Amino acid sequence: MSNAPSGAVARPILLFGGTGQVGRELLASLPRVGQVLAPPRSEADLADPRSLRHAIRRANPSAIVNAAALTNVDRAEGEPALARALNEEAPAVMAEEAARRNTLLVHYSTDYVFDGQTTKPYSEDAPPNPINIYGVSKLAGERAVANANGSHLIIRTSWVYSPNGTGFVAGFLRDLRERESIRVVADQVGSPTWSASLAKATTAILEALRVDDGFHLASPDAGIYHLGGSGAATRVEIAHHILGLSQGWGHRPTLVIPISAEEFAAPARRPSYSALTNARVERRFGITLPPWRDELARMLGVIQVHRSVSC
Repeated sequence: MSNAPSGAVARPILLFGGTGQVGRELLASLPRVGQVLAPPRSEADLADPRSLRHAIRRANPSAIVNAAALTNVDRAEGEPALARALNEEAPAVMAEEAARRNTLLVHYSTDYVFDGQTTKPYSEDAPPNPINIYGVSKLAGERAVANANGSHLIIRTSWVYSPNGTGFVAGFLRDLRERESIRVVADQVGSPTWSASLAKATTAILEALRVDDGFHLASPDAGIYHLGGSGAATRVEIAHHILGLSQGWGHRPTLVIPISAEEFAAPARRPSYSALTNARVERRFGITLPPWRDELARMLGVIQVHRSVSC
């Protein structure tokens, strides 16, 4: 629970996924808009619809923000039932409960709803065609949210990273301390997105929609928005940018070895191209994320400050 500022909405914002890389940042930014409740799994089990409904009814929220999902793409490939439970069925319950209360639902989705058979950034009206279980389950979750006919925003994002966790950037930073060479997939393109910037942008959207007793979203403004870091990159480009920015950190010289996705042989296929265009969110809310290189530099700068303070 967080203290809300003066003038905040009266009922709390209910956040699911508060321990994830986006959820942790939302816990820091959402209190600008209102009191935040982020129940633990013991109080809101996303795999248990009754538990989830009870948590929503108990909180009586002004908005629901769903940053929870099974995001491990390879695990989803091996556990499709769990992927469906967390990525489709849980959002469906949230959407049904939100619609009953005329409560705004903000739900995160993914660039992996696309098949990657293009060379230009995807807009919101591009036809989805997922090529792995994760993408299939997330697309089903999007449709469940939309079909509930409640007030909703579906925010698709791409290649989310933070200093911690299991994502590519966090893993690469760990490998810099431990390995002399790192194999990196070179033939996939996305829009790298810093979790902190995604959370702040989401908070800005909620601030724009805030009214005295909650949030108001006009019907034409509901639906899908793309919100990823500006620009596109391969993971090799990200790796070299990190190497350049982290010179002087004291890690051993590291060689980046470009490989193909086929050589990497992950259990789940990934789109070869899944960069996003953010034109709709910029038109409606005046929000755009800075170029991914600038964002990554900012994040690494925060890490370096923390390193200096702890030394």
